[in-house]
Amino acid sequence: MTGQSMGVRGMDNQSFMNTPLQEITIGDMLDATASRIPYNECMVATEYGIRLTWRQFSEKTDELARGLLALGIKKGDHVAMWATNVPEWMLTFYATAKIGAVLVTVNTNYKLFELEYLLNQSDASTLILISGFKDSNYVEHVNRLCPMLADSAPGQLYNPKLPHLKRVIYVGESAGTPPGMLHFDELYSLAREVSPEDQKALQASLSCFDIINMQYTSGTTGFPKGVMLTHHNILNNGQFLGDRMRFTDQDRLLIVVPLFHCFGCVLGLMSCLTHGVTVVLMEAFNPLREMEMLVAERCTAVHGVPTMFIAMLEHPEFCRFDFSRLRTGIMAGSPCPVKTMSDAVELMHMSEITIVFGQTESSPGMTQTTPDDPLELRVSTIGRLLPHTEGKIIDPKTGIEQPRGIQGEILTRGYLIMRGYYKMPEATRQAIDEQGWLHTGDIGTQDENGYFKITGRLKDMIIRGGENIYPREIEEFLYTHEAVRDVQVVGVPDLKYGEEICAFIIPREGKRITGEEVISFVKAGLSRFKSPRYALFVDSFPMTASGKIQKYKLRDMAIDLLNLGDAEHIDTA
Repeated sequence: MTGQSMGVRGMDNQSFMNTPLQEITIGDMLDATASRIPYNECMVATEYGIRLTWRQFSEKTDELARGLLALGIKKGDHVAMWATNVPEWMLTFYATAKIGAVLVTVNTNYKLFELEYLLNQSDASTLILISGFKDSNYVEHVNRLCPMLADSAPGQLYNPKLPHLKRVIYVGESAGTPPGMLHFDELYSLAREVSPEDQKALQASLSCFDIINMQYTSGTTGFPKGVMLTHHNILNNGQFLGDRMRFTDQDRLLIVVPLFHCFGCVLGLMSCLTHGVTVVLMEAFNPLREMEMLVAERCTAVHGVPTMFIAMLEHPEFCRFDFSRLRTGIMAGSPCPVKTMSDAVELMHMSEITIVFGQTESSPGMTQTTPDDPLELRVSTIGRLLPHTEGKIIDPKTGIEQPRGIQGEILTRGYLIMRGYYKMPEATRQAIDEQGWLHTGDIGTQDENGYFKITGRLKDMIIRGGENIYPREIEEFLYTHEAVRDVQVVGVPDLKYGEEICAFIIPREGKRITGEEVISFVKAGLSRFKSPRYALFVDSFPMTASGKIQKYKLRDMAIDLLNLGDAEHIDTA
């Protein structure tokens, strides 16, 4: 059987036949939704006192689009957005889509060196930013990169270190606009210089196959890569994701996952756009504030990474909130513990919560569970392929397709695959093979009914004395211990076996557990060679701004704490 035919067999064939791919731009879809449900709420940002209906939101993005055109931003220009989940982020996303400019998303955790790299690599002509986030002062970083900015007229910036960057736009109190920057609200005044007819004519000339969004991979290894995505990629992905959540225009989704990441941008904004769902924006994650907002705004859905759900479920005030309006949402971004999924269903009333698997390079969703799947499958698998999506499992060493139930690397193909990494043709060739298959780097299986399971990452696999060990299996087992709140397993260097297993554990509040108990618990429940040699206890895990746990940092921490530096230099090949 060929790889293609096995991939098709794993599809939800009925959905494949009945759900056509849409060939429409994001701007046109927004206008259509605004015409269909003009008076429904589109965007709610209570932290800023903003509520906009779909008609108001569409009109505001038209106005903003004209302001960007008046600044000289053209179709194909790259506009970088460096901000948390502020209303201007969402408005800018749609306004750039309406004029064919490419929105470049900037990680909110970036600092000076990372910003300089991204602005240069992306060829961004415009940077829109807030004042800062956490310990990163965005304005200071920009002024250090562009010391001439303060003396430049808005739009006239020239910096040899950043030759493409022409203008910086500030989001915040207008009185505090830094010298040399244009305030965001001035774009609405500039809009008068461009006629609505000209803006709509430009919008009508766009193709849904144009690149519209560039999301940078988190860069946990090597330099971040700009993933080029089209209207067609992300709008259709949002359509299919929303279908599986059974979204309607009566739903209200709280988006607290970062908009700069595919989780917020596609699983959030695009699934709402295609189904007319109200977006309730929350600027940054805080478990108590999120629970308050879910109830106050009568949300029916919420997205989050597992650590977000754990933080709410474990919060001392959790029991005082009534989550009975909640119905669905997505838990994704990192491996989802079975217990956390079960608790979300039982304790947060999310009876139709789904799991999505994918990556930025696949727009991002490849597989998803459905509300009709038995709870056992919804908490133990990543679901089946979405419509118009192929998938298969291969032996990563030989490239040969694996039979059902046999572990290997997950590959996917279809409309969802990125155009490539911006200005990185070799990296693109390494990710997408000659037959168009995207190599995800994730290890998993597919059963006879088409359900996929993730068992690990190729780069996370531990090789101990010749045995291949996947951390995910050990993590899932340790989650069953009553004293373990969260756990991550990594490989550390070892002179005798090449690698050894180290478990990082966050204990439950009020519970005690020792390293010896951890090791004994795994020995009693799994094969002895899967038992950790080391167990370390921490209060939190290092994470990217999108909520992905950075295992390489945990590995480095373990090497330092356990004095394993000498073992790193042996040859484990």
